[in-house]
Amino acid sequence: MKIMPTHGSLTKAGKVKGQTPKVQAKERASPISKVRNKENYIKRFEKRIPPGQKKPERGRRR
Repeated sequence: MKIMPTHGSLTKAGKVKGQTPKVQAKERASPISKVRNKENYIKRFEKRIPPGQKKPERGRRR
């Protein structure tokens, strides 16, 4: 049985990741797509809100 040669030593594993500086995560501009899709489902099918801008007849009463 012949042993296959490795490409580089295992002592150097993870070298580049360790040298890379840590960058802080940015704040999300929009909600996660799974949450956004759930909100849209509730709005469209459970509350039956029609698409488009708010209609005057659906507005607030004085």
